[in-house]
Parts: sequence; C-alpha cells; structure tokens
Amino acid sequence: MTTARHLPHDPSRASGLLMRLLACDGVTGEESAIAALVIEELVAAGVPRSAIVQDDAHTRMELSSACGNIWAYLPGTGPGEPLMFSTHMDTVPLCRGAVPVLNVDEGVIRPAGVTALGGDNRTGCAVLINLAAALLENKLPHPPITFLFTVREESGLHGARHLDPQYFRGATMGFNVDGGAPGRMVIGAVGAQRWEATVTGIASHAGVHPDRGVSSTMIVALALSEIYAGGWFGKVVRRDREGSSNVGVLAGPTGGSVGEATNVVTDYAMVRGESRSTDARLVGEITEAYRLAFENAAKTVKTSDGRTGTLTFKNRVEYDAFCLPDGHPVVKRAVAAAIQAGITPVLEVSRGGLDANWLVCHGMSAVTFGAGQHDIHTIKEYVNLAEFHDGCRLALSIATSD
Repeated sequence: MTTARHLPHDPSRASGLLMRLLACDGVTGEESAIAALVIEELVAAGVPRSAIVQDDAHTRMELSSACGNIWAYLPGTGPGEPLMFSTHMDTVPLCRGAVPVLNVDEGVIRPAGVTALGGDNRTGCAVLINLAAALLENKLPHPPITFLFTVREESGLHGARHLDPQYFRGATMGFNVDGGAPGRMVIGAVGAQRWEATVTGIASHAGVHPDRGVSSTMIVALALSEIYAGGWFGKVVRRDREGSSNVGVLAGPTGGSVGEATNVVTDYAMVRGESRSTDARLVGEITEAYRLAFENAAKTVKTSDGRTGTLTFKNRVEYDAFCLPDGHPVVKRAVAAAIQAGITPVLEVSRGGLDANWLVCHGMSAVTFGAGQHDIHTIKEYVNLAEFHDGCRLALSIATSD
C-alpha cells in the first residue's frame, strides 16, 4: 500500500478563502468584482502584483463581458516542465446574491436563501489561490507555474475559447479544477455544435384562405417529426458511436411566441438546438440530419399554387471533442499525484463541455478534477468541505511531484 505524502495544508485558511470567494457576486459576463477579489487574494498569498495580468479576451467575444481572463505566474524554484492550473471565475445567474453558510457539523457549505451557491466554480478559484499560497509560504520546490482564471465559462466557454496561448509561457500540461470528487479525473469530453433554423412561411387568413398560406410551425413540426423518426433526437446511437441532440429554443421574430393569432397562418419560426458527441464526425452528422429534415419539410408545405416557404440554416462549432490516452504524460502525472495524496483516481469522459475542450484546442493537454461542488446550478447546491480540501491537496501534489 502506498503511503500518502505529507502535503502542507491549512484547512481553516482554505475554508475562509472559499467563504470570501463564495460571498462575492460574479455571474457570467459580470466578473469584475470577483476578478478584483481573485487578484487581491493572489497578492495576499504572496504573488507579486507585477506577475498578474488581465487579458483582452473579452474584446473578442460575441457576448459582452465586463473583463478578461486573469493570469498569474510563479517562476520555477525546482526542476520540471512548466505546468498550468486553470479554473473559471463566473457563476450561473441563479447564484446572484448568494450568502454562503458554513455547517461545521455536516462539513458542508450551503446557500442561506433561495439561490444557488457558486461552488461551481469558486471552489476552483480557492484551490488555485491556496496552491499559490502553500507553495510560497512553505518554500516548496516547483516548476514554473501559470495560473488561469477564465470568464464566461458558464455561457459558452468564451474565456477559454478566446484566450491567447502566449500566456501559457511554455506550459503544455494543464490541470483544470471544475467538479465534485477530486479523484474523478476527466481526460476527455464531448464536442458540440449549435445550430439555428429560421423558417419563413407565408401569412394568410387561416379561416378564409388557409390554402394561400405556408405555415412555418407546420414546417418545424414535420422537420422534428422526421428527426425523431430517424433516431436523431435525444440519445443518438450509430453502431458503436454515441451522441445526443436537443431542440432548446422555438421562438417568433421578437423572441416571444411563434405566431400572433390562431386565425393567421404563421409566417415565421426560429429554432435553435445542439448536437454533441465524443466523435467529431457524428456531431456533424447529427447537425446535417437536422438541416436535411428542415429542407425536406420546407419543400413539402405549399400553397395551393405551389409556393413554398424559405429556410435559413446555420451552425457553428462550440468546442471540439477530445480524449487523452491513459498513458499521456499529463494523465500519468495527475494519477500519480492523486495516489501520493491518498486519493483513488478514476478516469472519465465528460458528456458536457469544459474549459479543457478549448485548452486542448490551444495546445494545452488538460486533465480536469473536482474540489467538492455538488448539485450545481440549483438552489440545493453545496460544497463538500472534505472533498474541497482533498482538491487543494491534489493540486499541491501535482505541482510538487517529481
């Protein structure tokens, strides 16, 4: 049996840090306050202010964002390849106004009111800041380390998508903190495409001249019926490949309901959805099935004199799938460090997207591990403190491994 390494960790200080971060608002797109607090806490941990920068990723995003990603750097004090630790600062809107309450007896932190907590991902922020503090305070030998705190992860991984890899400072092995049990290490994740179908029909009086109209709602209904019958909706299985799809938005021209009255043939409908899989080809095939289904439906619904509606279909890659082999150096380092910290590692592939998807696209091989967040994006959210402290120890073990 492997004996766990002694890793210097102050649970009281780490918990206090986490409570301060949880109490700071910073929903996705509005990260100015939490970014300022992260910088303040890094400086308090001993990181020189000159070693902390905010990038301009927010100026390249489609969505407005209050600030860019935060980067910090510690020069190496020992041998080893440069490493990077990352996490995201933003929370979902349900966390706005969250008041964290520490329950020592249960060993958890919960929200005081009817909000989510923000453990996703203030636990990650606390782990990274605590790591910097532990390394500096205990003068532990470590390789060069870059810290990254991204923005707008919750609204589409935008901070990671638009980062500049020059800030990696030569690091090619990354460790992303985002999740529950630290031992559950994500070494791969699905890729995703988002698509949008705009259907323009022909309006007419539904009672007097229904034959003169082309119903956009009927086109949508026929298209989705074809998708469902073909096995392209929900869980998608094609031989040994699996994926998923969903239709998430059906709206009129102003974003409200499709149609304006029951006696008017609906002349506009907009549909948005997504396609996901760990197989990049299958992601594209799912999206293509939707495009063809909408095209077929648009050709099928006609007026009495043969006119049809029109379709505009567009899609974009949200993030590509990735899967690191078990023998990859970054995976081996994470697994060995977990064992040395007394944590049993389990390798997994995520069905959701992570900042790691874009880190891999930028040339950073990244393993993601958790730090105690549970029931995220709900008012039942809580942080398991034992897992949070294990996440802190795991990060320190990774940073100081031989």
